[in-house]
Amino acid sequence: MKQKSRIFSVFLVLMLAALACTSPFGGGGGDSPDQVATIVASTLQALTPDDVPSEATPAPEEPAGLLPQSFYYLGNDDTGLLQVFRIERDGVTTHQVTFEPVNVNSYNVSLADGSVVFISNNQLFWVDANGSGRRILVDGGPVDPNNQFETSISNPVFSPDGQTIAYGLRGINMVALSTGVSSLVLPQRPQDNALGQPAEMYIPKNYSPDGTKLLITIAIPNSDGISSGIFFPATSSLVRLTGEGGFFCCGKQGWTSDGSALYAASPSMGMYGSGLWRVDAMTGTVTTLIQSDAGDGTFNLPDEPFLGPDDQLYYFFAKAPAPDGFISRSPLQLVRSALDGVTGRTVILADNFQLLNEALWAPDASFVIVAFAPIQDVYVGGQAEVTYLDGRPSVVLTTFAQDMRWGP
Repeated sequence: MKQKSRIFSVFLVLMLAALACTSPFGGGGGDSPDQVATIVASTLQALTPDDVPSEATPAPEEPAGLLPQSFYYLGNDDTGLLQVFRIERDGVTTHQVTFEPVNVNSYNVSLADGSVVFISNNQLFWVDANGSGRRILVDGGPVDPNNQFETSISNPVFSPDGQTIAYGLRGINMVALSTGVSSLVLPQRPQDNALGQPAEMYIPKNYSPDGTKLLITIAIPNSDGISSGIFFPATSSLVRLTGEGGFFCCGKQGWTSDGSALYAASPSMGMYGSGLWRVDAMTGTVTTLIQSDAGDGTFNLPDEPFLGPDDQLYYFFAKAPAPDGFISRSPLQLVRSALDGVTGRTVILADNFQLLNEALWAPDASFVIVAFAPIQDVYVGGQAEVTYLDGRPSVVLTTFAQDMRWGP
């Protein structure tokens, strides 16, 4: 693994104005015993003509930051609880966004305004970009330990325009932030349905860039049955993925920029096979680009696919034997290929990414932020490093990050 790092001296830092948002439907969560409520008021003073730079004295150029956008992640606070943190574009300045008395379980960031939605204590909260204005959107109540699927709020996801939040609770729900009204748009299928089909749980994963589609996980409680589907909010219709690799429950997905398709990969062998797939987002048809069996006694292990702006496919890749039919980790390399995943495949970086747990690609594919596990048996989070595709030394952003995301 490439562990080289260097410390950048920052001479100029972008000054970002924090916009304090107020809820159109009022605060909430006053009934929570440990609720932390913070309200920040700010005044925006209009510029006078003297404040506007003249042509003779042009405004100074803003310095280029280490990161193209703000960087969010789950990290540990001073007490060891998981909270949401943000690193500014300079790659150094760090802010703690949430201050919950218990762990933050999952979260999402609005690319429209940087506000954050998160789940803690089975409650869905929404805070402004700077962490203020904490308000409760949904209270899921106590979690039944014997029926966690039924009673737990799961995986909130912002729509691209930042106006709607999808979340899981007895199906797919959507809450409109303009009104605070939450609607169950795709109810879970009950066990005793008329057709005798097994119960199904629906959990949102992520929106397509155009906001017209929502990738979801379809799970059958108390079994190994799991697959994926694409939900269309405008028509409340569900398209199930069909074809080999249609489950990719544990794989990593990346949408095309127009939302017409997505790529998915899995680098592990075990209950499900590894592979690289392309999904037609309208029909749900899954096409296998790289199958699991390499045909030479080894298995193909792709991971973290990303479609770059140059119409090239970037991903991590390795071939490895599986004498016992199981592969959990293998030394990966960074590769680039045509959209079929095979043509012109070239190794960009031959570094050992065996301990890769998570990756977040730069929009221009110039680098990827990798979370490296501290040891072999840790499969969530790790030290977050900016890894450049041109071979420059990597830069450590934080010693631990989980669920890494871009902000605005």
